[in-house]
Amino acid sequence: MKLSKEDRYIRRRLRQGRKQAREFYYCRKYPIDPKKIVFTTIEGTTGFSCNPKYIALELLRRRQDLDLVWLVDDMSKEFSAGIRKVKNTLKNRAYELSTAAVWVDNSRKQLECRKRPGQFYLQTWHASIAIKPIGLERGASFSKIARMVTEHDSRMIDLFVTNSAWVEEHAALGMLYHGEMIRTGSARVDALINDRDNIRRKFREKYGLAKDTKIAMYAPTFRSGSQGTERDPAMQNKMPDFRMLKEALEKRFGVNWVIVLRLHPQLTARHISLGLTDKTGTIIDASREEDMCETLGAADFLLTDYSALAFDAAFMNLPVFLYVYDLKEYIKERGQLSWNLEGLPFPYAENMDELCRRMNSFELEGYKKALQKLWKITELKEDGQASKQIVDIIEETLKG
Repeated sequence: MKLSKEDRYIRRRLRQGRKQAREFYYCRKYPIDPKKIVFTTIEGTTGFSCNPKYIALELLRRRQDLDLVWLVDDMSKEFSAGIRKVKNTLKNRAYELSTAAVWVDNSRKQLECRKRPGQFYLQTWHASIAIKPIGLERGASFSKIARMVTEHDSRMIDLFVTNSAWVEEHAALGMLYHGEMIRTGSARVDALINDRDNIRRKFREKYGLAKDTKIAMYAPTFRSGSQGTERDPAMQNKMPDFRMLKEALEKRFGVNWVIVLRLHPQLTARHISLGLTDKTGTIIDASREEDMCETLGAADFLLTDYSALAFDAAFMNLPVFLYVYDLKEYIKERGQLSWNLEGLPFPYAENMDELCRRMNSFELEGYKKALQKLWKITELKEDGQASKQIVDIIEETLKG
């Protein structure tokens, strides 16, 4: 019987995974270092960012006797002193992971990855409460290879960090995970809660903006492609009309707005650009900023689509709007959304005219009340102490 293209791809990936796993088994001859912790973000494609960054910073604040390793594809990325960055090659990955007491990650481990007895894998994930579906929630659009990678990773996880009952209830279908979870909150959100004034000041100074400049951040999620499918950059090219957006912002919230663009890390990691050609200085492309929190924390307004970033912004009571110009197509490609958009506090629109109308009628106090209702429904915990609680767990693990 002739195999389908997908089945041939799966067989190729499995053969490759088994072959590459030999490096991990070879490295088991080396002892586990009880003071080594290895961090990775988005399979090494991004640098010092997301939840692992703020966990590492808390570890550095507490002690200097640990070997904190960061696997990264691009060795030009900058890290805090005390972080040992390592090129994310197969041999390096196998050695560093195989000899570490603790792994900290915010995405899936590759198929070749093998965990040894006695090692501790802490999964922080890169989103929390989500709009777009993941895992089995995607239905027929969840590919076979995606399921295999997800199951392989979830079998190795020792502890999954969450910020809400909502995430915990969705872990079985979304993450294919049935293990231990702990509700600490998201380490990256600590900075948004505790250090926002400093983040706002530093961003404006870096880009030469006046202190009273209002920032509208546009941050679309990644479109098109699962494991084994083509990732089409053209599908990322439908940008909002920034002139209309700026005019609507000024009409509703007052003048002196700039728009900051932040593309999804998977696009910037692939050096995909949307060809932003603004020369007026009212649009800033901050896609290459390493840490999303250092951009979001500077913002006064967020425009996104299906990104979990909407909830991070909402924790700061930022007005969040959803520009879902491809709603029907996105659901067809990705699967049914995790939320009915009508049930979220975030006004959404499928075209610019509708978006501007919704902005004009936006009422902040009603929005804040709707957010509080959402946090109660989801049983949210974001108190700015997540990094400390997570590091407490890591330190107890190292003692053990």
